[in-house]
Amino acid sequence: ALLTARTARLCSYPAPPPVTVAAIRIVKDCGRYAFGILDAIQTPSPDRIPVDCAVAGPCGGCSLRHLDYAAELRAKGESVTDAFRRIGGLDVPVLPPLPSPEIDRYRNKVQFPVGRDKNGKPCIGFYAGRTHRIVPCPDCKLQPDVLNEISNTLCDFFAAHNIQPYDEQTGKGLVRHVFLRRGVHSGQIMVCLVCTRAKLPQAEELCRALTAQFSDIATILINVNARNTNVILGSETHTLYGPGFIEDTLCGVPVQLGPLSFYQVNTLAAEQLYGIAAEYAQLTPDDLLLDLYCGMGTIGLSMADHCRELIGVEIVPEAIESAKANAARMGDAIAAKSRFFCADAGKAASQLAAEGLHPDVVMLDPPRKGCDEATLSAVVTMSPAGWSMSAATPPPPPGMPSGWKSMGIGQKRCSPWTFSRGRSIARRLSCFPRVRSTRKRFGLSSLWKIWICPNFRMGQPIRRSRSMCWSIPG
Repeated sequence: ALLTARTARLCSYPAPPPVTVAAIRIVKDCGRYAFGILDAIQTPSPDRIPVDCAVAGPCGGCSLRHLDYAAELRAKGESVTDAFRRIGGLDVPVLPPLPSPEIDRYRNKVQFPVGRDKNGKPCIGFYAGRTHRIVPCPDCKLQPDVLNEISNTLCDFFAAHNIQPYDEQTGKGLVRHVFLRRGVHSGQIMVCLVCTRAKLPQAEELCRALTAQFSDIATILINVNARNTNVILGSETHTLYGPGFIEDTLCGVPVQLGPLSFYQVNTLAAEQLYGIAAEYAQLTPDDLLLDLYCGMGTIGLSMADHCRELIGVEIVPEAIESAKANAARMGDAIAAKSRFFCADAGKAASQLAAEGLHPDVVMLDPPRKGCDEATLSAVVTMSPAGWSMSAATPPPPPGMPSGWKSMGIGQKRCSPWTFSRGRSIARRLSCFPRVRSTRKRFGLSSLWKIWICPNFRMGQPIRRSRSMCWSIPG
């Protein structure tokens, strides 16, 4: 079959750029969508550019590196619009996508599986699509140069000291992953080796060699994961060098990051996103801000200067402790006006509504499954002036938008973000005023995790939901 890219969007393969005419072999027809294999390009698109990564195809991480960034932004904007109208059944104004401030080398976190190259030498890389076969990638275009250099240096050290990579088939070997973080503003680097046991041969020599060659390394850790699992990190971490964490700032909020900390992987794009969320919120000094799914508190704390009180809710105990510590580091004034509770967001919202809490603005940054009905109902009961939701996942289930309308919730606008380049992922920031609200001021910047991508253009894997292709940075 000959399909244009627009028609082929419903086919399950990395789609060619718009205006491309391609020969596609349909291997499975599911009615509303199909699975196909791209056999040949009949007419190349003017938006097609040379791929600048030798392993972009087999790696599968950057499925859009053949597409010009401006065209990629347009395509992702169309995908967001399509998600609302076709799947969500909503006619929502979708603003032009905002590009990532950096389109290459933007990631502040690296997770490389460790394996062997064709010569049997330890190497780092990524799993080929739908496999656990490592494609060696010594210079990933998404990672800062220094993190690639550290990873390659570690592989040389493993080879020199006969330190064996972990073999999933046999369960033997020591090193499973190289996990790195880098503070964009501080420049501090964390090196964490994920191993099957806590003891690493020649650990002191490794620490001396790394810190001598890379002066920005602030801490070196061993994370123990001996389970037969796809989960990268284990729960046990040992410090070999430094304090066990690095420090950085996000929108002026000081944070401490360990291997288990959740943090946006594109710092500059996240700061841009939070800034627009604050603009949507229109906070005043008399406002009460409720931050549901607050994580380490960075979204709410970045706006704490502009409100009377901040209440944050998160179900992960370690995240709540980090949020409290972050507030304390911002000074007594911010700490005094900030309260954080460890609880399920839905239950906490229902309890706060029952107690008569009426926040002026509600921020929601839920997990990929989105907000459940109980949470949204509790938010509506609180009668805020508005709310914002962030999303980096597929669109809400078809029943959710109609549920919004029945609750008196109307979506005002949506801002797509690109956190990555070459990856088929986008995030969106949605703004929801209350329908028939008597309040004149609209707030609540809706951070619903669907298309506000800290990595909007960077050639990364495609995740699919229903008949759509969604790009998810990370």
